[in-house]
Amino acid sequence: MLKQGSALDRYFKISERGSNVSREIRGGFATFFAMSYIVVLNPLILSGPDSTGATLGFPAVAAVTAFAAGILTILMGAWAKHPFAMATGLGVNAFVAVTVATNPGLTWPDMMGLVMLSGITMLILVLTGFRTAVFKAVPEGLKTAIVVGIGLFIALIGLVNAGFVRRIPDVAGTTVPVGLGFDGKLTGWPTLVFVFGLVLTIALVVRKVKGAILIGILASTVLSVILEFTLHIGPSFDGKNFNPQGWSLVAPKFTEWAAPDLSLIGQANPIGAFEHLGFVAATLLAFVILLSIFFDAMGTMVGLATEAGSIDKDGNIPNVDRVLQVDALGAIVGGGASVSSNQIYVESGAGIGEGARTGLASIVTGLLFLVAMFFTPLINLVPFEAVAPALVVVGFMMVSQVGKIDWQDWGVAIPAFLTFTLMPFTYSIANGLGAGFIAYVLIRTAQGRAREIHPLMWAVAGAFLLFFAIGPIEAALGMH
Repeated sequence: MLKQGSALDRYFKISERGSNVSREIRGGFATFFAMSYIVVLNPLILSGPDSTGATLGFPAVAAVTAFAAGILTILMGAWAKHPFAMATGLGVNAFVAVTVATNPGLTWPDMMGLVMLSGITMLILVLTGFRTAVFKAVPEGLKTAIVVGIGLFIALIGLVNAGFVRRIPDVAGTTVPVGLGFDGKLTGWPTLVFVFGLVLTIALVVRKVKGAILIGILASTVLSVILEFTLHIGPSFDGKNFNPQGWSLVAPKFTEWAAPDLSLIGQANPIGAFEHLGFVAATLLAFVILLSIFFDAMGTMVGLATEAGSIDKDGNIPNVDRVLQVDALGAIVGGGASVSSNQIYVESGAGIGEGARTGLASIVTGLLFLVAMFFTPLINLVPFEAVAPALVVVGFMMVSQVGKIDWQDWGVAIPAFLTFTLMPFTYSIANGLGAGFIAYVLIRTAQGRAREIHPLMWAVAGAFLLFFAIGPIEAALGMH
């Protein structure tokens, strides 16, 4: 048992933050299981050929995704001392993949070089204090809306990952974009695993059982493995055939051991995009990447720190500069390693819900990612359906903050509403923030209270207007 006042306890402030070592370890495991899917998903997203026909390679992307996540998460824990885990950011990696696929002059090294440049620009903004100043300029009501929005977002991620909620194909001619299960019905054993996990996790949480979320994940995983090995359910999509009753992405299985392939590290080309696309087009692409990672991290950080109880009475996060420095390094390292920008993961909320309060949990998560490079069977055994209940429960915990918003002040209430509805509805933290920030500036001005708007909020709202207008700007410049 760790002694209060020991060097480890003092360094991470474990007792001071109301935690203990066993909680931090449990939280570290819970976060790892909640986000380990990225090691399988990232290679799928970045699997397409570039303009030369070259691909990054599934095994190499998987290995480097785990490696980068491990190193950066350990750094976040040891340097910034928060239970925030990092890995390749969903959204940025999809944008990178689509851009490479639709730009005939672009190669993977070119695009990853732009991600690196965005990270370097971000690090400069952090070191000059600009990024921290923007964070402090955001009104408290909007910070609360960010927490609520992320709660709704990760709950939706959980429901969608489990197949409980699914997108209805546009060809159906329906006005409803999503529906219950498949064809309006809950079908398949994987859905049963999710329901079992959700009921178990909620029961354990309301009874305040230690390790409730981790127990829920492990119990659901055991049930998943038993079902898969006895019924041979298979994945929902195997590359050719669609099976609506299959596992979402990861079907539980043991895979053969293979040495990690880290050959992608150092392959990025920071000037390639400028040579192939021209200065304006390449700069616009880098700007979109920069804005996305700039605000995604800020929103995620506020949400998780609030849930962990580490925000002080003035709304400030301890070591916020260090958190933002590691986050900026995430884009530099992720781009340089050809796995796209790494950022703080909302799934860190699973560990926080388990009791993690300090960087020790992040070190545990990071070490598990490094181990995962060598033992992919560990990752391949845990399907989305086993982890999704944790995300739904943590989503509830975060949405409970909604009562802190002043609903009588429409200058804050309407922007807050737009922030937390657009995050899940557009599947993007940055989009929700952008709509909220722009609405705040517009409504405060319409109320005749423009003097209350921090100068940086004007600047950020202007940047987001440019961000949302990127499509028309590209069209005007003849870009596609």
